[in-house]
Amino acid sequence: MQQILFIDDEAPIREAVQQWLELSGLSVRTCARAEEALALLDADFPGVVVSDVRMPGMDGLALLERLKALDAELPVIMVTGHGDVPMAVAAMQQGAYDFIEKPFTPERLLGSLQRALDKRRLVCENRALRRQVTQQGRIESRLLGVSPAIQQLRRQILELADTSVNVLIRGETGSGKECVARCLHAFGPRADKAFVALNCAAIPEQLFESELFGHESGAFTGAQGKRIGKIEHAAGGTLFLDEVESLPLAQQAKLLRVLQEKSLERLGSNRSIAVDLRVIGAVKPDLAAEVRAGRFREDLLYRLNVAELHIPPLRERREDIPLLFEHFAHAAAERHGREPRPLGSAELARLLAHDWPGNVRELANAAERHALGLGGGAGAAAPQSLAAQLETFEAQCLRQALQQCRGNIAEVMELLQLPRRTLNEKMQRHGLTRSEFLPADDQD
Repeated sequence: MQQILFIDDEAPIREAVQQWLELSGLSVRTCARAEEALALLDADFPGVVVSDVRMPGMDGLALLERLKALDAELPVIMVTGHGDVPMAVAAMQQGAYDFIEKPFTPERLLGSLQRALDKRRLVCENRALRRQVTQQGRIESRLLGVSPAIQQLRRQILELADTSVNVLIRGETGSGKECVARCLHAFGPRADKAFVALNCAAIPEQLFESELFGHESGAFTGAQGKRIGKIEHAAGGTLFLDEVESLPLAQQAKLLRVLQEKSLERLGSNRSIAVDLRVIGAVKPDLAAEVRAGRFREDLLYRLNVAELHIPPLRERREDIPLLFEHFAHAAAERHGREPRPLGSAELARLLAHDWPGNVRELANAAERHALGLGGGAGAAAPQSLAAQLETFEAQCLRQALQQCRGNIAEVMELLQLPRRTLNEKMQRHGLTRSEFLPADDQD
């Protein structure tokens, strides 16, 4: 549960503030001195500090300096009864979240606290995610998600990564096909070799052969020097062919020969060059239908489709949306030098209800706009049943509670006011396990 630590040397003020805030449903602890408060705080304090400025011993500004050294992202709200403008400026320059002048109304303090708590929640959840990623292995840091579908996809990737079989990845636009391909490469024995990506739909047909196979100097008009093609460059590593259905039929035949004979000839050369590589293809349509329509070679399909991976669209794994959105928003905030912006409950509801036709790519774009203060950008949601919306929201509430309580089931039961049996049933239904959320030192 998020907490408020309130520091003031005047007992009547401490008692009044504690009463106000507890009536608003907040957990509050008070201290009379800054030194006493420091002993209660660490870098993972799940809340906000509110401190008077003028106090005996260590004053509020000195405390602020110590707290920022402990955790630069900890929100600290400063309070003074002296209306000292230079002091307020100094506090804000030192990183204070807000500055409130006495006497203040409960509403003024509560409003500032709610914003600060939202910010702190986001910071703590991102840290919990980073710890979880570190605990569970590197693939979670590359292919984010908590849904059963993504967990299964990660397992399939790790099973295939150690092999050299060619793989076909199916998924809608923006679903992360290149990310999956890079994971297959990064977690296999070819990881220290080249990963070469080629978008087959982005190359003019007349340039395909040179792009794939390379050429010798003078092989055709404009060939000024020797060029190493994508296939040769990927030798020993992985060649990723995105939108492989766009590969011209003539180049399909030549690619098939390379895969069969494990060698190629550059344009303008008669010398065979041995190549050992893994080919990963990514497609949107059904390649079998492309074969029936005469646009794709059946024998090449069999060569490429030794194993197949399917990436579910984002609308089928809505429980991944909050985690992905916060990850992208935090990364965008860092990239643009902005403070991370908290995600309100109304905006979260819009994100969960939107169908995301552009999948993860569209979500990342919305998160960047959110980080820049331009709004999340989720469009009008397609109709969704109340039951489906409730299931998605319930899964997110359970996950947040488990993260907040670091896998302590007793604390989750108290926080959500659920009996043990009901909690177990809900966790099982949503594919959640306690071990995902335990601190690293509690893992076996």
